[in-house]
Amino acid sequence: MTDQLRLMAVHAHPDDESSKGAATMAKYVSEGVDVLVVTCTGGERGSILNPKLQGDKYVEEHIHEVRKKEMDEAREILGVKQEWLGFVDSGLPEGDPLPPLPEGCFALEDVDKASGELVRKIRSFRPQVITTYDENGGYPHPDHIMTHKISMVAFEGAADAEKYPEAEFGPAYQPQKLYYNQGFNRRRTEALHHAMLERGLESPYGEWLKRWDEFERTERTLTTHVPCADFFEIRDKALIAHATQIDPDGGWFRVPMELQKEVWPTEEYELAKSLVDTSLPEDDLFAGIRDNA
Repeated sequence: MTDQLRLMAVHAHPDDESSKGAATMAKYVSEGVDVLVVTCTGGERGSILNPKLQGDKYVEEHIHEVRKKEMDEAREILGVKQEWLGFVDSGLPEGDPLPPLPEGCFALEDVDKASGELVRKIRSFRPQVITTYDENGGYPHPDHIMTHKISMVAFEGAADAEKYPEAEFGPAYQPQKLYYNQGFNRRRTEALHHAMLERGLESPYGEWLKRWDEFERTERTLTTHVPCADFFEIRDKALIAHATQIDPDGGWFRVPMELQKEVWPTEEYELAKSLVDTSLPEDDLFAGIRDNA
């Protein structure tokens, strides 16, 4: 009874939903699952990463509106619903020492207060499953780390009518499972890297793997592999919709699609919280829930 299944994906910025778990969402949409993306910030301080748009005065002066329009297009491509939490992008601080974060930005919000805004969304949408980032944010962007913090508080807080009174935040509700996105995992990266080299192709992942070693990143536990290769083209189309962030001729798209589907046809998650019985590893975010929906 997939018409009763609901998935909420909590992301920091517009474009994160298309680079992390997009094929999974498109797969579930095709099955009739109700999918809602919650975007915490407007991405106002994000750098223009597509060299074709760098120096474009209109884009630079209207970045908030441009990124909102990009999000609208990506949402339509993926077939999901999407809502904003309304916080202000913190930007990615650079330098040594790092500069202070800008006043009023998302990462400096009170965690409990910011979590309340997500609690409203959870209680309204009533998802059985939520996806978000791990405690490192997937990578240490302050908004990604803050997204993790509020997601963890809101997962529990949505059921706590004392902390978040029903009169203000809506009727209490308890989601059943929470996952961390782990699509950028080493096993996948190495598999695609070696597959490219074996076919005599230049791999875009050589520098990634060097940095992995340099930063000594701890390997995460991949509990859930969702088969979604049939939706990789939709994922890429949604990603390209975020034109300020993604160069269609860039590294994101250098691995041939057929090779991706053959070598690594899944997207990965780490089960962080579950209130239902499930057997690991899983191939479905709704494992333990679907039969009782």
